[in-house]
Amino acid sequence: MVQDEMACPITKGERILVAVDGSDYTDIIVDQAISMGRICNSTIFIISVIALFPESLAYSPQLEKELSKNTKKILENVKNRIEKANVKCETIIRLDGQPHQPIIQEAKDKNIDLIVMGTRGVTGLKKVFLGSVAQKVIGYAPCPVMVVPV
Repeated sequence: MVQDEMACPITKGERILVAVDGSDYTDIIVDQAISMGRICNSTIFIISVIALFPESLAYSPQLEKELSKNTKKILENVKNRIEKANVKCETIIRLDGQPHQPIIQEAKDKNIDLIVMGTRGVTGLKKVFLGSVAQKVIGYAPCPVMVVPV
């Protein structure tokens, strides 16, 4: 009996960018990325954007250090999980008051084939359709965007 192999559902799937924020939905988003990464034999780039404005840092310089430390821990856990699934993974941390901008820029810089992200994040705002970051990424991304309903 010949076992059918699943074909990569996107034209090129070598480079997948996954946007996570450490919310309760991170695992769901990462699971989708791992599934795609296995099928497409991809490298997964995990990005987390610390959404702070420079004015915030002026009032609390330690805030950036604390948030960076927590974000690195989250990304290391995600990376370990992805690598245990035998998928290559790299992590990216950016600081920007507009989280969609570094996601789009990394997609361009790394010639990403697919962006995977959730509909909501840590903001807790439940939009009717998509979160504002997801909407902006979809509008400006240089590649397809898979939005995972969470």
